[in-house]
Amino acid sequence: MIVAIDGPAGSGKSTTARRVAERMGWLYLDTGAMYRAIGLAFLEAGRPFTDEAAGVLLREAAVDLVPAPEGSRVVLGSRDVTDRLRTPEVADAASRASALAPVRAALVEAQRRIARQQAETGGGVVLEGRDIGTVVFPDADVKVFMTADLDARARRRHAELDAQVGETPALDRVSEELDARDRRDSERALAPLRPAEDAVLLDTTALSVEEQVERVLALIRERAPQPSAAARP
Repeated sequence: MIVAIDGPAGSGKSTTARRVAERMGWLYLDTGAMYRAIGLAFLEAGRPFTDEAAGVLLREAAVDLVPAPEGSRVVLGSRDVTDRLRTPEVADAASRASALAPVRAALVEAQRRIARQQAETGGGVVLEGRDIGTVVFPDADVKVFMTADLDARARRRHAELDAQVGETPALDRVSEELDARDRRDSERALAPLRPAEDAVLLDTTALSVEEQVERVLALIRERAPQPSAAARP
């Protein structure tokens, strides 16, 4: 079974997707981390966000996800860059890189490959991002679009940054950055952020993480294939 969870930053999709996968014993595929890795590559190389630069970077360092006990690790070329992907600068670079056709083509292909390999073994996979239900897996078994008001998302993102080592930006700056990214992701011509027509909309503004997880698990149970009458004992 393939579960697609989309939504803007701070909506809770990453935490929910990770915990749903843990509860089901399935693979968690953080597609946003893959775009962050490409964003990091742009920053490290000091290249402009153009199709031409993207083609060069993608040839020099492919992005992949490697399963690990605590969840997937992100590999850029031969380097594990997982712990370098949560800064505001990388998030902004990821948003800019994700609007480039070569980046999206390469990462969508990789995401489909990883998820289908998992599904072929009989296991499930939970993917989260911004275009999973609309572009990457429009035929996903379960589609959820998570959202929350900007204030709630900014507070969550600010708390996440505060828990990391280093200087934490002011809450109003975090809110402004999220708002700018929302507009950029929603207005881009290529795979814009929007819910799939058949996605279940989930407003997480007033929901705890456990409530979010339970809502998605309920959908999975509802959509899970049922044994035929002949197969029942």
